[in-house]
Amino acid sequence: MPNTRWASKYPLLRKYLPLVHEDLGATYSRNLHKWLLIAPVIGAITGLAITAIAVIILKKMWPAMLAYYLQHHWAIVPGVTLGFILTGLIMQYMTSDPNEHSTEEVVRSYHSHQGDIDMRGFFPKLLAAVTTVGFGGSAALEGPSIYGGGAIGAWLWAKLGRFRRFHIEPRDRRIMLISGAAAGMAAVFRAPLTGLVFALEMPYKDDLAHEALLPSLIASVVAYVTLASFLGATPIFNFASPSSFHGRDLVWCALLGLVIGLFAMAFSTTFRRVKQFVLRWAIPHWTKLTVGGLLTGLCGLAFVLIYQGSLVPLGPNYEAVGEILNTQHPASELIVFGGLKLLATIFSLATGGVSAMFVPLFLTGEALGTAFGQIVVHSSSLELFAAVGMASFISAAYKTPLAAAVFVAEATGGHAFIIPALIGSAVAYAVSGDASVSGDQRLHEGVRVQELRDIPVGEIMQHHVISVEASLTLREFANIISPHYRHTSFPVLDNHRIIGIVPAWSLTRVAAEKWDKTTVLQCTDRKAIRVGLDCDVMEGLRLLLRERDQPMLLVTSPRGKLEGIVTKTDILEALKTRGEAVLELADELV
Repeated sequence: MPNTRWASKYPLLRKYLPLVHEDLGATYSRNLHKWLLIAPVIGAITGLAITAIAVIILKKMWPAMLAYYLQHHWAIVPGVTLGFILTGLIMQYMTSDPNEHSTEEVVRSYHSHQGDIDMRGFFPKLLAAVTTVGFGGSAALEGPSIYGGGAIGAWLWAKLGRFRRFHIEPRDRRIMLISGAAAGMAAVFRAPLTGLVFALEMPYKDDLAHEALLPSLIASVVAYVTLASFLGATPIFNFASPSSFHGRDLVWCALLGLVIGLFAMAFSTTFRRVKQFVLRWAIPHWTKLTVGGLLTGLCGLAFVLIYQGSLVPLGPNYEAVGEILNTQHPASELIVFGGLKLLATIFSLATGGVSAMFVPLFLTGEALGTAFGQIVVHSSSLELFAAVGMASFISAAYKTPLAAAVFVAEATGGHAFIIPALIGSAVAYAVSGDASVSGDQRLHEGVRVQELRDIPVGEIMQHHVISVEASLTLREFANIISPHYRHTSFPVLDNHRIIGIVPAWSLTRVAAEKWDKTTVLQCTDRKAIRVGLDCDVMEGLRLLLRERDQPMLLVTSPRGKLEGIVTKTDILEALKTRGEAVLELADELV
């Protein structure tokens, strides 16, 4: 209640001021204004970091490596293999888990570690991304950008959390993780809306990380402005778009989405299978990457030997977007390019390369879409089908249909493509089902019951227990419970010793005229299940769901003293209202 002594002379103020205070409290209950300070910091630091990575790879390393590869085809295989060996050595000897990095680490951290990322491997992983992509691995900058931004967000949570003025809570670490990932994606593609939507869609196949909307939006814009101040704001894949399209074009776009969706489903499944095989391969990590680098280099070498030109399915491949659109290529060449690009991506990333596949996917979609426009539609507007192919492949493989369509509009400058891109994305998303390149995405938000497996029942039990004495008659029992309590069962004590439970409905099993002579002890269920304080919730749920219906579990101390009770409602409440706390506690106990 606010201090209203100053308004004591004004009855209306005294009456309505508490209501205003209550409304303001409800309006600002989420403390959203704190993100006006925190999110820009995340965006600025992430923008600077991604600018440095972009300059190193896109301005320095890859242009030099690409020019050398095109002049000396024989150098492709040893050059890519060398880069992968360096990546493998960095990850094996400088990180705690060489298989955890890039986008997957952010998604896994969001779901399983309450947004926490081990910063000891931060710089080695960024360096490994540089050696993976800069030497020609079929990947691009979105991997280190999303990871770098996410890690910066999680790191700032720990640093800024020391200052009470920021009002940072434990649940905010996941929000800051996603905000940093959004900032990284926005900066690397100079597309703030794409960064925002992709980061919100990334953790799930059929849901959004809603709680991170405002801070992700602010961080994305600030990161974009930061990078643009150094490298410019021109769309990185700028190409002309038609001012209009015909209704029949939308039908062709839907058909293209169907075809791309099938390709993406096959690719996602194959990638996951190969990755699982490599993870089980009992050889040193750097050796796995040596094999991956060798096979990736062979994909690039095979293409440049067959098709003499400047197109090569290796590296970040930003230059290939304009090459495909602005230079005439036969449909057969584009299909082979797309196939080898996907194959090189599997060899690069499934074997342990450090980055992600956003660019390889949309580049493959562009190649297949352009070929589709040539040989199926015979269209003069190949840019339309290239854009729809881009969006469809991203949508189907990453399960991010909104980000895919928005990306086409922002990163290519083709705003007129957004409707066809949405149609293609939706069809590809539906056709590809739940197949995803990410093994850590979840279908939707919600705490899984399995996540309570390491939580002791003592954490969720009811401490305030209404019990009855065994010596009471049923009449006394009825008089006690009827006016005051609506529980279905009650623990029964005999001289402070728990002996079982008595259901309230047991009153109906005894004639009312016998209530004065029948005791609670006579109606007590002595088979009620007792568990210790350290019994985990999953085991408790199993006991409650046994064939013999159990209304509650009696939680007792080692000496047999009743400490509390657990019901199915308690477990449901833990899933509903304590999801984030349960995830954090489970992570600490594992």
